[in-house]
Amino acid sequence: MQLSELLSPDCTKCAVEGASKKRLLETISQIVAPKLSGITRHDIFESLLNRERLGSTGIGLGIAIPHGRLPNANHPVAVLLTLDEPIEFDSIDNQPVDIIFALLVPESEHENHLQTLATVARRMNDKDCTRALRHADSDKALYQLFVGEGEQSPCN
Repeated sequence: MQLSELLSPDCTKCAVEGASKKRLLETISQIVAPKLSGITRHDIFESLLNRERLGSTGIGLGIAIPHGRLPNANHPVAVLLTLDEPIEFDSIDNQPVDIIFALLVPESEHENHLQTLATVARRMNDKDCTRALRHADSDKALYQLFVGEGEQSPCN
């Protein structure tokens, strides 16, 4: 599945105020809820929070990939955020995060979920890509960089 099939421009936000890990998960839930009919912000927040309780999704180098499965979802939804200031996220390297890619998938799409997480992690491991994401100056620019629009995108 292409990242552009999961991530829409309206789920891509640049320079978001993070404040805390909990507040960030609430923000993600608010962004995702309108995309999934019949699923509440609370359901989404609980899914993300329950996954974080298993262990932080902060993968290091200022990046977090919170994710969760939703029993009543009928399609996956992704959110990409950069933060105005890094926040503590209990990352594996104990560094604060400023780039967040959140993924919510139907409970039945386990294999697709894992493949998407692997694709995102590979993209986030590219220092040129993450540098460009951190310097994006608009939601649109952030989206275009991440989905690899344009031949010059370092995230291709």
